[in-house]
Amino acid sequence: MNTNSVDFFKTQPLNPMPETKKLIVAVWKLRNPNNMGNIIRLAHNLGAAKVQFIDDNIEKRESKIRKTAGFSFDQQPWEIISEESFFSTIPDTYSLVALETCSGSENIFNNELPGRIILLGGNESHGLPARIIEKCISKVFIPMPGVCKSMNISHALSVAGFEWYRQNFHK
Repeated sequence: MNTNSVDFFKTQPLNPMPETKKLIVAVWKLRNPNNMGNIIRLAHNLGAAKVQFIDDNIEKRESKIRKTAGFSFDQQPWEIISEESFFSTIPDTYSLVALETCSGSENIFNNELPGRIILLGGNESHGLPARIIEKCISKVFIPMPGVCKSMNISHALSVAGFEWYRQNFHK
């Protein structure tokens, strides 16, 4: 049995992503460079337009990001961007959606995600500040039936990113 993923996906029919449906992954003030690398790789898997790490402190250990991101490091567009720049450059055609457990947040599996979306995740320890959540068009959470009610941000973005993909490409 051949378990090479590159060979496997050559045989799987995939619909091309139309320009009307695009994903941008954005994350608020991450501290762990391994999470950054995982998110770059995730975005590359999803065909995301880009990844934006919102942080005014641009000092990050690139070697750790590169190691975790693998070949996606050089192939997936990504940037570290200031809060001011992020909010001033959001395209009008995109909806900003917070992935956060907060008041007014809706179950992601019961919420229709827009085709052109900026999926915004929070910091590993503190999530998103209220003032940032207020700028989002909607807020979604991932239901967790187990005892543990927290999820690593790269894992949470994986669930949310693939739910967006499922909703927009597999109806």
